[in-house]
Amino acid sequence: MTVPPPLAPPDRLLMGPGPVNAHPRVLQAMALPLLGQFDPVFTGYMNAVMSAYRRVFETDNHWTLLIDGTARAAIEAAMISVLEPGDRVVLASCGRFGGLLAEIAERCGATPVVVEAPWGQVVPTAELVAAVETHRPRLFACVHGDTSTTMAQPLDGVGEACRRAGSLFYVDATATVAGMATPADAWGADIVSGGLQKCLGGPSGIAPITLSDGAVEHILSRRHVERGLAGTGGPAGPGARIASNYFDLAMILDYWSDKRLNHHTECTSLLYGAYECARVVLEEGLQARFARHAAAGAAVVAGVEAMGLTVYGDKAHKMTNVTGVLIPEGIDGEAVRKTMLDGHSIEIGSSFGPLHGRIWRIGAMGYNATEAAVVRTLGALETVLRGQGLALPHGAGVDAARAVFEAAL
Repeated sequence: MTVPPPLAPPDRLLMGPGPVNAHPRVLQAMALPLLGQFDPVFTGYMNAVMSAYRRVFETDNHWTLLIDGTARAAIEAAMISVLEPGDRVVLASCGRFGGLLAEIAERCGATPVVVEAPWGQVVPTAELVAAVETHRPRLFACVHGDTSTTMAQPLDGVGEACRRAGSLFYVDATATVAGMATPADAWGADIVSGGLQKCLGGPSGIAPITLSDGAVEHILSRRHVERGLAGTGGPAGPGARIASNYFDLAMILDYWSDKRLNHHTECTSLLYGAYECARVVLEEGLQARFARHAAAGAAVVAGVEAMGLTVYGDKAHKMTNVTGVLIPEGIDGEAVRKTMLDGHSIEIGSSFGPLHGRIWRIGAMGYNATEAAVVRTLGALETVLRGQGLALPHGAGVDAARAVFEAAL
């Protein structure tokens, strides 16, 4: 029998909208020995994760933990654990991932009220507040940074509107946590979820989430004890049973509580990685990290504009860590991406839906929000575009980016 060959992935610089290169310390942490899920050392690590991510999310919420699955797992867990069939949910949508929230809400049997803005813009805060006040939904949900359009949705004032309306407030911060401020308590958010594979500088596959006492109270009102655990889990709640077993936050909270009521086998190696991500973030300091991402993003913008390219969308509301760049007329965008990958071992992103084939997306986040990564990417992009016949000022992009970094020192 022929043994399959070993894996030998190429060494890429991942400068798209995510995933990005993981911090070496995170990869090292994931190679540590496995422990049993009820080993007191391991449950101590679970508690340490909760403490660390409270600081990352800038919250006092006790229930700050990890969902085993990609960032979308945390999104689904939040929405299916809150929404019952017939509930109304107000959603902000100005890109692919706002539309995703609406689809998940429909799958929960809820009625979505979508407040939209054109792709490349954000929804005015006044429109969101008015929708919450008018519809008084069970939940208001939005994406903080939608990587499909590279826009960051302002959220000031939304939390207060949700409190007045008696609505819960959920923020999908997958693409911004640890790169832009995601202050759960200052926002007045009841649930904020993230992902490791972007600004946190880790692998996809496990997702941090924080829940307020109000969110937990509502979720526990839908508590249901799995049949095989009957008699050990305490009473069920009066509300409708959460439709998913795997994403049932009421049961997951029991697992992360002192009861350690089994729900599934925790992803040990990914928990180690998530913990090390938080350690790296907190060692750097949140404000320093936000400033580093802002400088790297500004350098990308300065570089592409100095090359004569155009930044996509409303620059006043763009994410600091992902930049959309309009593909010049007559340039084969996918051929550029392929040459960047094959010839320079650098990955940049395309986009989706109405933006497919219209923009590239360049990410500078986590371990890659550095001068070296940005300059290498801009230099390679200039070389590839020149190879396609586009006349560009020689070295202008690299020089402009370096000037931004020098000014930020």
